[in-house]
Amino acid sequence: MTNKAEKVYAILDSTFPDAHCELVFRNNFELLCAVALSAQTTDKRVNMVTPILFSKYPDVKSLSEADVEDVEAIISPVGLYHHKAINLISMSKELCLYFNGVVPDKKSDLVKLSGVGNKTANVVMAEAFGIPAFAVDTHVSRVSKRLGFTKDIDDVSTVERKLCRAFKRDRWIRSHHLFIFFGRYICKAKSPDCNNCPLQAYCRMKKRP
Repeated sequence: MTNKAEKVYAILDSTFPDAHCELVFRNNFELLCAVALSAQTTDKRVNMVTPILFSKYPDVKSLSEADVEDVEAIISPVGLYHHKAINLISMSKELCLYFNGVVPDKKSDLVKLSGVGNKTANVVMAEAFGIPAFAVDTHVSRVSKRLGFTKDIDDVSTVERKLCRAFKRDRWIRSHHLFIFFGRYICKAKSPDCNNCPLQAYCRMKKRP
């Protein structure tokens, strides 16, 4: 872990002692669905629709047999609902067919599921199984670039690789949550709260004209 990463981690850890996954779920299947739904929308919106979704389709089998138009109607507030509805049903069918209805704990298996990309797989591994992973969403990517851990031109894979190199493996999950809370509540995309930022000393934005 680099000296800079140690200092950033310590500051964020004290700033956000309760940083955690803000998606609401009761089991690994619900987590998988919630994370898949969270693409290009907010956790708050996902948490609005998942109670309705899971009350009607409480398990893998029931969702695998769902009518796509009904699922669309339930999840429409999250955006991209047509593709997400199709993926949720297909994913559930694949879980039943290939994994006995159980969410797998291997990344290579998770990314084979419909609608599950690298970020979703990393979140599920970390939250469901406690396997170290540094999931990169828009908040993590933005914060890592503003703090100079990565470059503006870096894609998601490069950002993940550089962050994993900068931070200790046993801190990847915690660091992921800290970066998200920092990006969500202080280092916002459009209106960063620079006056209350505890990391101004490390911010690249300050150096820009």
